[in-house]
Amino acid sequence: MEILEAFDLTGGLRAAAVLVGCDHKTVAHYVALRDAGMSPDERPRRAMAIDAFLEKVEEWVERSHGSIRADVAHDKLVAMGFTGSERTTRRAVAAAKKSWKSGNRRVFRPWVAEPGLWLQFDWGAGPTVDGRGTLLFCAWLGWSRFRVVLPTWDRTLPTLLGCLDATLRMIGGAPTYALTDNEKTVTVEHIARVPIRHPDVVAAGRHYGMTIRTCVPADPQSKGGAEATVRIAKADLVPTEANLLEQYATFAELEHACRGFCEQVNARAHRVTGRAPVELLVEERTRLHVLPEQPVTIAFGQTRRVGWDSTISVEGVRYSVPHRHIDERVWVRWSGEELVVTVINPDGPVEIARHRRGQRGRPQIRDEHYPSEHPGRRALPGERTPRAANPAEAAFLAIGDGAAAWLVEAGATGAARIRSKMAEAVAFAKLHGPAAVDQALGTAALAGRFADHDLVAILTHQQHGPATPPTRVSDAHSLQPGTAGWAGFGAPSPGGDR
Repeated sequence: MEILEAFDLTGGLRAAAVLVGCDHKTVAHYVALRDAGMSPDERPRRAMAIDAFLEKVEEWVERSHGSIRADVAHDKLVAMGFTGSERTTRRAVAAAKKSWKSGNRRVFRPWVAEPGLWLQFDWGAGPTVDGRGTLLFCAWLGWSRFRVVLPTWDRTLPTLLGCLDATLRMIGGAPTYALTDNEKTVTVEHIARVPIRHPDVVAAGRHYGMTIRTCVPADPQSKGGAEATVRIAKADLVPTEANLLEQYATFAELEHACRGFCEQVNARAHRVTGRAPVELLVEERTRLHVLPEQPVTIAFGQTRRVGWDSTISVEGVRYSVPHRHIDERVWVRWSGEELVVTVINPDGPVEIARHRRGQRGRPQIRDEHYPSEHPGRRALPGERTPRAANPAEAAFLAIGDGAAAWLVEAGATGAARIRSKMAEAVAFAKLHGPAAVDQALGTAALAGRFADHDLVAILTHQQHGPATPPTRVSDAHSLQPGTAGWAGFGAPSPGGDR
């Protein structure tokens, strides 16, 4: 602008150049651009070697819908006789793509969510628990942005319905629509681009008063909220080198981590609404449908009654379940080669056990399904835990665990006069104290000492002798005196006599 102002002042090219401090040819160049009605910032495009191939480049961009790579286009141009550099080709392809996208850009209308209208859910790969992969069921409400993340072992139809029921009861109602991906558990197939719903999913949606919808295939933009929920949940829960989270040793730890994640993201202000989702959920619940009292059970299999021994029978094989469900009705189904046992609680369906497929005559029993004090977890078949039936037996067993162990071992070895020895132990307990007698009885049980005076000897040893571990008679060790004293028999004496 200073060049043009100096030219207008002086009216000469050289005079303007002297005022501005540049060459007079530069002044002539900008004056010519202004006279031609062009902007001084614009540079006239020079002829390039790729000009003869621009139509072909635009054709390739059009046919590939803007996805052709510049290096591929350059190889084709070289084969056609192009002698320019790859940099020139990249610039030409970029310009052609920009022009094509400006006329074929997909325009999105902003989605304005309504309270109580949309719920979105999707699946994501979870962490490994005890060497087995898990899955994360991720759902969110479109208006309040309230998120729910539930860990699962699989993504079968019963698991999906169970997660949906748990999610709806967690948010306190059912929205009008639920949007998800085109999984086989939701959409059986597409005919003329029309999704054919799974009949059980339709029945489940009718049970809750909710319509299940699916997005366009291979179009994540139509359910981006659920995709974002999956991405955020995986970033916080799945152990990676980035977040340095520890591996989850048990499934319960993963469930606890998911609950902590949901409490964290739902309690902080959302970047779009500026309010915490848990606060908006209180307002959205007024627009949600009331949930039925009973969850949907259409896909949970068959029912079984848990017996007194905390087992169920499926195809002639007995499977254990947690003992707290004795005399309750449970649902069983096969998931591949695994038997899945589900119970319907007021909060929704809950998976309580999984077993490998068993065979007849080989019951599948797990120790964790029984209380730790259950006799079957610590005793062999046929063994009994000592239980007093009269005052004399009660007085003996009251001495301690050593007395109970002594009685079990003495009965197994067939010791004589057990009752009189029990009375003797009770009398000694009054004299020496129950702790000392209990220790002596435990030592006698370990050493197999059940003779008449063994208890007295052990008590005396405990009071006066060193505290050494008991020695049990075995093939490797004998309590008989050795023959080391006979080693020098027959040897000449120091005086020469024999």
